[in-house]
Amino acid sequence: MDLRILWFVLIAVLYIGYFVLEGFDFGVGMLLPFLSKNDTKRRMVINSIGPHWDGNEVWLITAGGATFAAFPHWYATLFSGFYLPLFLMLVGLILRGVALEFRSKDENRTWRSFWDWAICIGSFIPALLWGVALANFLRGVPIDANMQYVGGFWNLLNPFALLAGVVSVMAFLIHGAMFLTLKLSGELVKKARRIANRLWWPLVVLFLALIVFNYFDTDGYVQSGFLPFFLGILSWLVLATVGWWMKKTKDGLAFGMTSLSIFLAIAAVFAQLFPRVLISSLNPEWSLTVFNAASGENTLKVMTTVVMFMLPVVLAYQAWSYWIFRKRISQNPKELEY
Repeated sequence: MDLRILWFVLIAVLYIGYFVLEGFDFGVGMLLPFLSKNDTKRRMVINSIGPHWDGNEVWLITAGGATFAAFPHWYATLFSGFYLPLFLMLVGLILRGVALEFRSKDENRTWRSFWDWAICIGSFIPALLWGVALANFLRGVPIDANMQYVGGFWNLLNPFALLAGVVSVMAFLIHGAMFLTLKLSGELVKKARRIANRLWWPLVVLFLALIVFNYFDTDGYVQSGFLPFFLGILSWLVLATVGWWMKKTKDGLAFGMTSLSIFLAIAAVFAQLFPRVLISSLNPEWSLTVFNAASGENTLKVMTTVVMFMLPVVLAYQAWSYWIFRKRISQNPKELEY
């Protein structure tokens, strides 16, 4: 197998893992101030992701590192063209991380309320900007013959991208709410389920609108064939079943369906891109592909050897951490460390 294609697939897998796992972290963070005003219950919400959020971010760090090493031209053009959105995203991630660590340093109610809202905002910013970024990947951005981004920030804020940002925020909210139904107990579970129910229908409608918009506003279905369209529709159909499982209070299955829907949606994005990694809206021939943006063969061989040994270890450790912290969070003070 061509190692350039293999690494494109591996990077897609890393982003899928990131959005599925970090997605519920974003959702939980955004929901935090709205689920309860009681400090003990808010600490229960935070503790549901406390052991996992930093580990889930490793998927993004690894994806970024893999992109830098395997596709340096992709990395360089991406970080120059999307510099401001990526900077804002980084600010949000830092704000959330700092808030999660600082919140418990003082028992003052104002102090904790401030950091609770910081967690919410720090989760909302990347949840929104990831949708905007992925939509622009599909739509194309101004890239010249030298692989240089020649547009501005406002090029990225088009209707298709903004709709994708709204869809990503709502998807992560439902994903996070369903995660909380599996991790919390008592009234918080009912509140989380009620929020997910209210958001589900609007998301189903907006997601379908996004798929239609994608058909008319991009060339992906022409360039990449039937697969991305199939994966997108399948993702929407899976999302449509979530309401049924919520109605039956099958929270585990509902969470599984939101996870699968996100999995399929991100897979559809990468299937639509391939073999391109960044599409030029100025000239299709100036697009970055897995072939003209890749590192040399020796670099890819070394990376492949390393990942064969390290990836199973990382996956085993993360699976172990989820198993260890699998129990529901109660109001026992000994369990409320955050």
